[in-house]
Amino acid sequence: MGIIAQEVNDKYAVYNGDCMEVLKSIEDGAVHLSLYSPPFGGLYVYSSDARDLSNSINHDEFFQHYEFVIRELHRVTMPGRMSAVHCMDIPTGNSGLDHLMDFPGAVIRLHEKCGWNYTARYHIWKEPLTVRNRTMTKSLSHKGITIDSTRCSIANADYLLIFRRSGKNLVPVAHPNGLTHYAGERVMPEDVRQYKGWKGSQLENRYSHWIWRQYASAFWDDIRLDRVLSFRAAREEGDERHCHPLQLDVIERCLTLWSNPAETILTPFMGVGSEVCGALVNGRRGIGVELKSSYYRQALKNVRSVLANGWSDGTGQECLPLESEAELNEAE
Repeated sequence: MGIIAQEVNDKYAVYNGDCMEVLKSIEDGAVHLSLYSPPFGGLYVYSSDARDLSNSINHDEFFQHYEFVIRELHRVTMPGRMSAVHCMDIPTGNSGLDHLMDFPGAVIRLHEKCGWNYTARYHIWKEPLTVRNRTMTKSLSHKGITIDSTRCSIANADYLLIFRRSGKNLVPVAHPNGLTHYAGERVMPEDVRQYKGWKGSQLENRYSHWIWRQYASAFWDDIRLDRVLSFRAAREEGDERHCHPLQLDVIERCLTLWSNPAETILTPFMGVGSEVCGALVNGRRGIGVELKSSYYRQALKNVRSVLANGWSDGTGQECLPLESEAELNEAE
């Protein structure tokens, strides 16, 4: 399959096409961090395109195809650097009598098979009532416990699985002045804020220490779940599954912990462009690939908007704007 559309410049490269076609064109070790949410195996849940990974006959076929992606990611990633995979357990139904598929476990085993080293699993908390109202999951209904609580379940967490490519990292991701920005909803204590920009010994940098305590926890319950990029315009009539972009807090933490400024961030399943936009805002270069044309078009709008305006959510994060309005019009 050829590339349907693309936009490439010195800040980002986004493609509408099959990620395997694009990955083959990337040089060995050219990527510093990959970050993405893989499609879940299940017949025609994202699109009707036969090249969509989710459109597999069964989970075995899905993982057979996904393995090719994982191996290519290993090849294009710099030795010793990371890949972050955002996923969750998959319910087999909605009756309260179904079971969960350990999708994260299968992802871990497949990465290890392909030469990656599994290094961490972060749990991203979900608010149960919000999940119930969004998904109408019967096993999350309060009514269920009044009838038979053995048929009740939980609001499954999202998982962020971290893998390290084999080999030695020759370019450390260093923070000589500690962590300088917190991406999350928790209120930092006032007596800690005064240490922001601390120039003395990092042993005394309480600002950075406080942020690190949040990031080093395996349970991230301070993610702003609604802090995501615009996606509604990307949905098409007849879409089988809603699009749920990765939260920007998660993306910013990954970029901070596992990449340096000006490095290249790759997302093979771009969706509406959250990871590419996060890379740009945080001074990195983004590469994104998306098979579904409506998602690609929305991603391109989001990328251009972020370059021109930075984040629009009041977080104070900024990125360099395009050089001129004419350049933005030319990009159209």
